[in-house]
Amino acid sequence: MWTQDRWAALAVLSIILLLSKVVAPIEVPLDPKIQEELKQPPTIVKQSLKDYIVDPRDNIIIECEAKGKPVPTFLWRRNGKFFNVGKDPRVIMRSRSGTLEIRSSGKSEDYEGEYQCFASNEFGMAISNKILLRVSSEVWIVFSFPPTVIMPILQDKRVSMGLNGDLFFSNVLAKDATTDYSCTARFEFTHTIQQKNPYTLKVLTICLFFPTARNVPETQPTFLSPKGLSSSKIVLRGEQLLLECIAAGVPTPTIDWFKRGADLPSKKVKIENFGKTLRIFNVSEEDLGDYTCMASNKIGSIRHSVEVQVKAAPYWLDKPTNLVLAPDENGRLVCRARGNPKPTIQWLVNGEPIESSLPNPNQQVLGDTILFHSVQIGSSAVYQCNASNEHGYLLANAFVNILDMAPRMLGPKNQLIKVIENNKTFLDCPFFGSPFPLLRWFKNGLGSGLDGGQYKLYHNGTLEIKQARPEDQGTYTCVASNILGKMENQVRLEVKEPTRIVRAPEHVTQPKGSTVRFHCRVKHDPSLPATVIWLKDDNGRFKKDEESLTIHNVNPEDGGTYTCTAKTEIDEDSASARLTVTVCCSLPGRPDPPQDLELSDPSARSVRLTWVPGNENNSPLTHFLVQFEEDRWEPGKWQNLSIFDGNLNSVNLQLSPFVNYQFRVIAINAVGQSQPSLPSARYQTSGAHPDVVPSGLKGWGSKKNNMEITWQALKNTERNGPNLRYVVSWRRKDTEEEWDNITTTRMKHIIHNTDTYVPYEIKIQAVNDFGHSPESNIVIGYSGEDKPSAAPTELRVSKINSTKVNIHWVPVDPSTNMRGHKATLWSSTPRREVGFAILCFSGVALAMMRHQICNVYIQKQNLKSFHNPFIEPGAPKYFRIQRHTDVVHLKWDKPLEPNGVLIGYTLQYHTGEVTIQVQRKVQSFPPNVTEYIMNLPNRFTRFKFYLAGRTQVGAGEVYAVESPHFTNEGQQASCLTLIIGYIATQGWFIGLMCAVALLVLILLIVCFIKRSRGGKYPVREKKDLPLDAVDHKDQDGSFDYHSDEDNKPLQGSQTSLDGNVKESDDSLVDYGEGGDGQFNEDGSFIGQYTVKKDKEETEGNESSEATSPVNVIYSLA
Repeated sequence: MWTQDRWAALAVLSIILLLSKVVAPIEVPLDPKIQEELKQPPTIVKQSLKDYIVDPRDNIIIECEAKGKPVPTFLWRRNGKFFNVGKDPRVIMRSRSGTLEIRSSGKSEDYEGEYQCFASNEFGMAISNKILLRVSSEVWIVFSFPPTVIMPILQDKRVSMGLNGDLFFSNVLAKDATTDYSCTARFEFTHTIQQKNPYTLKVLTICLFFPTARNVPETQPTFLSPKGLSSSKIVLRGEQLLLECIAAGVPTPTIDWFKRGADLPSKKVKIENFGKTLRIFNVSEEDLGDYTCMASNKIGSIRHSVEVQVKAAPYWLDKPTNLVLAPDENGRLVCRARGNPKPTIQWLVNGEPIESSLPNPNQQVLGDTILFHSVQIGSSAVYQCNASNEHGYLLANAFVNILDMAPRMLGPKNQLIKVIENNKTFLDCPFFGSPFPLLRWFKNGLGSGLDGGQYKLYHNGTLEIKQARPEDQGTYTCVASNILGKMENQVRLEVKEPTRIVRAPEHVTQPKGSTVRFHCRVKHDPSLPATVIWLKDDNGRFKKDEESLTIHNVNPEDGGTYTCTAKTEIDEDSASARLTVTVCCSLPGRPDPPQDLELSDPSARSVRLTWVPGNENNSPLTHFLVQFEEDRWEPGKWQNLSIFDGNLNSVNLQLSPFVNYQFRVIAINAVGQSQPSLPSARYQTSGAHPDVVPSGLKGWGSKKNNMEITWQALKNTERNGPNLRYVVSWRRKDTEEEWDNITTTRMKHIIHNTDTYVPYEIKIQAVNDFGHSPESNIVIGYSGEDKPSAAPTELRVSKINSTKVNIHWVPVDPSTNMRGHKATLWSSTPRREVGFAILCFSGVALAMMRHQICNVYIQKQNLKSFHNPFIEPGAPKYFRIQRHTDVVHLKWDKPLEPNGVLIGYTLQYHTGEVTIQVQRKVQSFPPNVTEYIMNLPNRFTRFKFYLAGRTQVGAGEVYAVESPHFTNEGQQASCLTLIIGYIATQGWFIGLMCAVALLVLILLIVCFIKRSRGGKYPVREKKDLPLDAVDHKDQDGSFDYHSDEDNKPLQGSQTSLDGNVKESDDSLVDYGEGGDGQFNEDGSFIGQYTVKKDKEETEGNESSEATSPVNVIYSLA
C-alpha cells in the first residue's frame, strides 16, 4: 500500500501539472457592442464603510451599487437575518440600485446594527462588506479653558494636557490658583460642544518656612503619566503610535525619547507637546520594540519603558480578480492576505460557504487558491474570499464567467493608412472572441500569413512593418478565427515619398531699407498636397503656400529667426535662417556678452544652464561657448566645457563628480567672440569612484636589473573624489605567480632586482575615497637590457643612387634577446647624422639626403665610407635684389652644399607670366661670378628670376625671387560699399553729384582756355600735391619688395628650371636696404619713382615738363 507521504507527493505533482495548463484569462474589451451583448455576473461597484457612523438628525443612507447583465436584483440582511425592506414605511430602496434610504424620525437608534447587501442575477450573486451602522452620541473630548472668557490655557513645558484630556502640572505656582478650570468636549461629526462643571485649584504655601516661591525645595522627577517604570502598548499596522510621558519635579523635568537597539525613524517620527508625546505615523512591523522616555532635571532622572507590539488587520497580497474563460479552458482564483495574527481564508460561492454549495467537478479548492479545469457553459458564478483575524477582515468578490463568442472585428472597416517611405508603420486589427481567436495577416489575398522578417505580429492583432517600401503598398487582410467561426477586415496601405526642403533659407545680413528674400523649395509626394508656412521667432505667420518669402524695405524690427515649415497630412519638414538688419554706416561687430546666468534642474552629474543673449551687433550668433572654473584643483583658470548652437539659450551640462563648478558663457558670431559673461553661482557635484582608467601604462628598463612602470595622471575633472591614488600590479609573464602591487600617488614606480630583459604583465586602476575605477587592460613591459656581447660583421654597401643606398651585414645570434640592429648614416661634409633604421635583418635601404660623401656604421665598430657621384649642388646660400633707377642689381653666394666641383651658375628670368609670347631668358656665369646688373627696359616692368648652381652632374636646386607690385588696400571696403550703396539711393545725393559734375566741366573748360593762351602752372606749386603716403625710399635708392598676388609664387621662393617652386626662408626685406615699398597693381614702382623724379626736376629748374605720370596730369592743365 501507498504511504501517506506518497499520496501527498502525488497530490502536489497533480497540482503542478494542472497549474502548468492554466491559460491567461480572456480580457473583455470595452467596445460598446461587445459590452452590450456580453452576459456577466454581478459586481459590487460602490458600498458604505464597514464602520458607518451617522448623525441622528439626518436621513440614513446605506449605499450598495452593482453592475451586471442582466441587471442585478438586490436584497439585504440585518444582523444575519433577511431584512424586508417593503414592510418598513421609513425604509426605501432606490430604483435599479441596492442603496437604502432610512428617513429620520427621531428614533435613528432603532436601525443600528450590521447590514449586508446581496446583488444577484442568473449568473451568480455578489455580496458587500458587513456594514456596522452606529448613530453618533455625545463623546467627551477634553480641552481645558475658562468657561466665561472662552480662552484656552497656554500650555508649556510645565503645564500640558494629556492624551486622555487630563490637565497636568509638573509643579504648581501661586499664579495657578483659580476657581474656574473647565473642560469642554467637541464632537466633530455633529459639530456639538459640551462643557463640564468648573474645577477649583488651591495652591498651598508655607510662608513661615518658604516665604517666596524662590525657596521651594528642588525634587527629583516622578512620572504623572504613565505610572510605574514600564508598560506595554498594541498598535495596528498603518495606524499612528502615540506614546506619552509626563513627569513632575522641581525644576521642571525635560523629556527625552529612545528606542532600544535602534534609532528613532526620523522620517515618520514627530516629538510633540514640549517633548512629552512621541508620534509615529503609518506604523509598520519595523516599529515594534522597546521605547524609553527619560525625565531629568539637575537633581536626577527617571526612566519609563514601553513595549510596543505591532499587530495587523488583514491586508491584500493577491486580491482575487474577475476571470473570463472559454469552454474547456483552465483557470484559477488566488486569494492571499497577510496580517498579525495570520488571517484565516474562507471561500464562498454566490454568498454561501463553498463547502455547503453544490458539488462542482471542474473546480478544486487548495487553501487560498481555487483551480478550474475544463470549465463548461452554465458554470458561471461569483466567488467571495474572506480573510479575517481578530483585528478585522477583508472581503473580495470575483466572478468566473464562462463565455463563448464568435470572432468580432472591433476596428473600422476598410481603413486607409498612408505612411512615409522607410518609416515604421503599424496596421491595427482589434478583435475579440471566446475562445480566443487565432489571427493571421495576408497581403493582396496571397501567402500563408505575414510574420517574421520585415513583419512582426503582436498578440493584439497589430501588424508592424519595420521599414515601409514602395513594394509594401497594397491591401492587407486580417482574419480572426475560432471554433465558432471567423471574421476578416482589410487595410489599404499607401507608401508616400517624404516631404523635404531641398533649398533651405540661409542666414542674411542686409542694411535697413533693402529687400530680403528667403528661399524654401520643397519636394513632396505628388499625391499629398503640401502647405508651406513661414514663422518668425516661432510666433506669427507671414505667408502660406510659397517657396520664398520676400520682405521689402526691411527695418531692424524685422530681424530675427525665420522658419519655413512644409507640411502634408502625414509628415513635415522645417528649416530656419536668421535675418540681421544693419543701420547705415554700422559694421558688424563682436556680440555683447550673455547676461543673467541661472542654474536649474540639478542632478548628480548634470545641471541646466540658462542665459539671456546679448546684442548681436549686426552679425547673427553662430555659437555659444560655455566655460567653467573650479576652485579645488586649478582655481581661477577658466576652461572650455562645451560649445552649443547659436539659437540656444538653455542647455543641459554634463559634469564630473566632486567638482565645485561655476560657469560663464561667451557668444560667437562671424566677427569674433564676445567678452565672457559674469560667472554663474557655484554648483557642487557629489563625489563618486573614478570611472576612467589611467592611460599610457608602460613598463621599460632604465637599467639592466630594473623596470620602470609609468602612466599618465588622471585629469583633475576625472578624479571624482578626494585622495586619488593608483594601485599598480605586476607579475612575470606566463607564470602563475601572485600579483605584486603597490598604492602610490606618483606617476612612476620602479621595480628593482629584476632579471635582464624579462617580460612582465602590468595593470593599474585609480582609487579615491569613494571606491575603485575599473582595472586597465594588461600590458606587457620589459625589464632593462644589457649591451650585446658581439657586433655585426662584414658591413658593405650596394646599389648607390642619388637618393638611396643598400647596406648589408652579417647579424649576431638572435637568441641573445636582441631587439635588432641600428644602421646609422652620416654625411662627411658637413658632419651630421642624416638617417638610421632599426631592423632585425640585413639589407636596409637608407635615404642619403643629397650628400656626396657618407659614412655608414653599425654599433660604430663597423664603419664604411662611400662616395655618391649622383648628387647635384644645393641652392645658392642667398639671392638678393637691389633696385636702382633704371637697373636691377642681383647678388648671390655659392651653395652651402656644392656636392662636387661647382662649374658655374644659370640665371633665368622673364616678365609677368610665362606664355608662348613671353619666354624665359637664360644667362650663364662662371663659378667666380656672384653678381649681375641688368638694365630695365621700363621702370614699371616686373621680373621673375631663377638662379641655380651647376656641377658636372647638372643644375642643382633653384632659388627663385620676383619683383613685387602695388595692391590697392581695401581695409574698409565693406563699410564704403555699405555707405555708398545706401547714399546712392538717396535723392539729395544724386542732385549733389550732378552739381559737382557741372562744376568739374566748367573748371576743365576754363583750364583748356587758359592752356590755349600759353599759361603754365609752376612746378613748385605742384610738388606738394599728395602722393601715396606709404611710398618710401631709402637713402641709397634700394627698395624692399613685397608681393600680395595670391596666384604668383611668393618672393624668396626657390623654383626649379621646370617651373616648380620651393619655399625659401629668405626674405627680400632682410636683404634689401629700403623701407616699406608700395607698388601699383601692374607691379611698377610708380610711387617711389615718381616722387624722386619729380623732386629732382623741381629742384633743378622748376620745369613743368611732363616726365612722370603725375607731371603728365599737370601738363593737361
